[in-house]
This record gives sequence, structure tokens and C-alpha cells, in this order.
Amino acid sequence: MKFRPLHDRVLLRRLESDSKTAGGIIIPDTAKEKPAQGEVVAVGTGVRDEHGKLQPLAVKEGDIVLFSKWSGTEVNIDNEELLVVKEADIMGIIENKAKKSKAA
Repeated sequence: MKFRPLHDRVLLRRLESDSKTAGGIIIPDTAKEKPAQGEVVAVGTGVRDEHGKLQPLAVKEGDIVLFSKWSGTEVNIDNEELLVVKEADIMGIIENKAKKSKAA
């Protein structure tokens, strides 16, 4: 099934957090918090400003983002749990160090 968010909505796939702490302690699934990082799967067309001009979103497909912990609506598409959030709930894009080293 294809899903395209509308307006300023973004479809995210949560990224799994580590199951071990830095000290080597294994965290059970019941004690884990839902991750607040995700990969952008699809984006909406944007939102219109007060002059009617379409403002595109700042994120694009494939970006890794940090979003508010309790934001969005969980949806199940093709047996995969995804999250639909407003662009305003995304706090920022996480830059990948591998991308920087390739560009340099």
C-alpha cells in the first residue's frame, strides 16, 4: 500500500535504540523507552503561507530526524508500525558523519 502524507505531515519509521548501556547492562524490552529518532519515509507537499504560496518542508525522504517523544499518530501500513507527525514536531535533522567524510 502506498501512503502519501498531506500538507505538513511526515511519515517516519522509528529507529531502534541500543539494547545495552555503555557499561554493558542489557535493557529488557519492557524497560525500553520508544525511540525519539526516526527515518523519514514520506513527506507531504508543504503548507501554504498567508499569501497562498506553497512552502515546502525542510525534511526529505531518507533524512534521520529527532522528534518529540509523545508526538504523532502510530499507523500500521503493510504490517509495519510507522508514525505520522507534523513537521513542527520534528526538532532537527541528524547529520550522518559518514556523509560528511565522503563529501570532504
